[in-house]
Amino acid sequence: MAAISASLVKELRDRTGLGMMECKKALVESDGDIEKAIDDLRKSSGLKAAKKAGRIAAEGVVAVKVAADNNYGVLVEVNSETDFVARDDGFMAFVNAVVEKAFNEKQSDSAALAADMEEARQALVQKIGENITVRRVVLVEAPMVGSYVHSNNRIAVLTALTAGDAELAKDVAMHVAAVNPQVVNPEDMPEELLIKEREIFSVQARESGKPEEIIEKMIDGRINKFLAESSLVAQPFVKDPEIKVGKLVKNAGADVLSFIRFEVGEGIEKEEVDFAAEVAAQVGAAK
Repeated sequence: MAAISASLVKELRDRTGLGMMECKKALVESDGDIEKAIDDLRKSSGLKAAKKAGRIAAEGVVAVKVAADNNYGVLVEVNSETDFVARDDGFMAFVNAVVEKAFNEKQSDSAALAADMEEARQALVQKIGENITVRRVVLVEAPMVGSYVHSNNRIAVLTALTAGDAELAKDVAMHVAAVNPQVVNPEDMPEELLIKEREIFSVQARESGKPEEIIEKMIDGRINKFLAESSLVAQPFVKDPEIKVGKLVKNAGADVLSFIRFEVGEGIEKEEVDFAAEVAAQVGAAK
């Protein structure tokens, strides 16, 4: 059996990004043949990635890219298991590659995008030891598309306007990131949500003991207030509360067509981990 030198282990580690012990084990099994060790590690990487695929990835980042002429843009979310990995240079390089792929191909199919990036994803999983997922992607096309990414890369927005300039579209996107409206216009609010809100307001209003005609006016007033607070165009602009977003956009000769807002991990049910129990289980398994 060939002697496995520290320099050989370091070379394999540099070429693969894997841990020292894993590299040494691979070199021992390949009898010091570094190319064979790399091939063996590549063959096992699929299995290794699959083992981690069941772990919940609810951290990560969101990222956007908009065309130079602002007529289209893409918004993606890529998840990791921990916030620490979400700040890793290798992870961010993968995110940038995902964004470029989606942007260049005007990709709007999350499953197709994930499949295209699967080989690179598995390599990253093997290197960092966490599950990574390409969760979602959206493509927005309009006469004017704007974007805003919050400084921590956890919230990102694309807005679509009928006209205006990039600065206006970005301002609207920033407002959406900060205030999180539910719909563009009051009339866009889903009927089932209005019914639910009306039921809640009805119970609250009837507790006042006032006459029925007064109660109905109270309910209508609360519904109108709910629509105003939840609709983008009716909200006071975050940078200048004296003007509504709809008026701001109208003053530029434009209308808001749509917006898309991604927040990292929204909708993912995170696994609650009892750290003490986990450590105890690991200690018990080691005995």
